[in-house]
Amino acid sequence: MMHRLQALLWDVDGTLADTEERGHRPAFNAAFQQEGLDWHWDVLTYRRLLQVSGGRERIRAWLKEQAQWPEAAKHDTQAWIDQLQRNKQKFYRQRLEQGLIPLRPGIERVLLEAQAAGLLQAVVTTSGRSAVEGLLAGHQQLQTCFALMICGEDVSRKKPDPQAYRLALKTLGLDGASALAIEDSPQGMKAARGADLAVVITTADWHGEGADLADASLVVEHLDSKPTGLADLRDLLR
Repeated sequence: MMHRLQALLWDVDGTLADTEERGHRPAFNAAFQQEGLDWHWDVLTYRRLLQVSGGRERIRAWLKEQAQWPEAAKHDTQAWIDQLQRNKQKFYRQRLEQGLIPLRPGIERVLLEAQAAGLLQAVVTTSGRSAVEGLLAGHQQLQTCFALMICGEDVSRKKPDPQAYRLALKTLGLDGASALAIEDSPQGMKAARGADLAVVITTADWHGEGADLADASLVVEHLDSKPTGLADLRDLLR
């Protein structure tokens, strides 16, 4: 059965831009340093922590691994995590403003091609809205591409739960057979497949070799690696 592609649903971190290596990891480390902590998330540590979706959740998971907790974290753990995450977001925005977080290859081309073709496009991420808005603010040419943004504040369950994708489809008035998700991780793929979406995976270094991506309809290094055009994406729903 053939289905007509009506929408592209885009993940953000690692998909639209190289935010993990160039943005989030150094911002977390800067926040730790500001707090006077001796924590440092190197590449391997951060790759492991990416199995946990969400910045606050990632900090909490790391905290649980520590034998010694900061005094402030002992008294009101959630308030302390919230403040640390706010500081991390400040450093992340600084990196965005400095132009240190580029779009991944092919992203601008496909976004503008889909917009010209009249496709609906949405951001579907469980990252915070301010981080997404900060990224888009540095790429003015893309700000009119998105009809909808579903962010972490809009859902109670983060990826790999499909809630964010289901909410996006419901808001757009579509079913999964008429849209395509573009992701970069096994967690994101699982979330999209849980909403009955076909998935394109643009691989990132953050999820390790040998990740199970068998449920993806297409796996490419990035959208310029084939190159992948809108016609190729339409064919995935045939």
